[in-house]
Amino acid sequence: MNEQPLPEAESWLAVFGQAELPVLRHSVSEIERLRLDEDNTNARVLAAVILHDPLLTLRVLDYIDVHRRQRQITDITTIDRAIMMIGISPFFRDFQNLPIVEDRLHDHPQALLGLLKTINRARRAAHWAHEWAVLRRDMDVDEIALATLLNDVAELLMWLYVPGMAVRVRDAQRAEPNRRSAIIQEEIYGIPLFRLKLALTDAWRLPALLAQLLDHRQEENPRVRNVKLAVDLARHSENGWNDAALPDDFKALRELLHINQETLVRRLDLDEATSEALLRHAGSD
Repeated sequence: MNEQPLPEAESWLAVFGQAELPVLRHSVSEIERLRLDEDNTNARVLAAVILHDPLLTLRVLDYIDVHRRQRQITDITTIDRAIMMIGISPFFRDFQNLPIVEDRLHDHPQALLGLLKTINRARRAAHWAHEWAVLRRDMDVDEIALATLLNDVAELLMWLYVPGMAVRVRDAQRAEPNRRSAIIQEEIYGIPLFRLKLALTDAWRLPALLAQLLDHRQEENPRVRNVKLAVDLARHSENGWNDAALPDDFKALRELLHINQETLVRRLDLDEATSEALLRHAGSD
């Protein structure tokens, strides 16, 4: 693509539709490993592999949507249930010879690194969101974790399809850390990524429940706030645990979860030194 700003979400959707969505090389290897031991593979094990890769997760949800429309079944909002609907053998049959992220970005090492960091951040956010949903006694913690994992899908697609622009956005954010990311994104991409994310949820016909959880404008809903705060904490802590936004994140989390600062920090699964430093600086409620 000629990497130029596109102010309309529909233009970006057309760009993303030009090539089949790739997945991580590790995902392809793991699927093949499980395929060779299919008799001992169950939905839980296969779902764990899928949920390690937001791009593969998207492919599975798209597959489910196509077959749901054919069979007129209800929305599937977790990957475990998706695998149960697809079946182990049909999954192995239909998820072969997948395009690979590392091949697509072979000539763009900075973009590949940026994409992998974004995926790692998404995994960390999904883990925290799951833990907090358990604390909240949420009706379905796996839905919360899945929505959180997919929150940064628009950013992932930018790394994949316009790697040069994505690197420029990253560099601008590093150079001006106090500027709002949405403003930098609009200057370089022509559109802020949150708008593009909402357009993607519609274009890919994600289940209505997942689309709601991804819409942070509805954060008065505790489930949406659960997702948003996990995404925020993962993004801000990526800059270091002394990031200026973290005190507000912690305050919002204490209010959502009804726990004190020490309990919150201890449940983040950080190393002991980082946990102690956070408690010294933030204090305990």
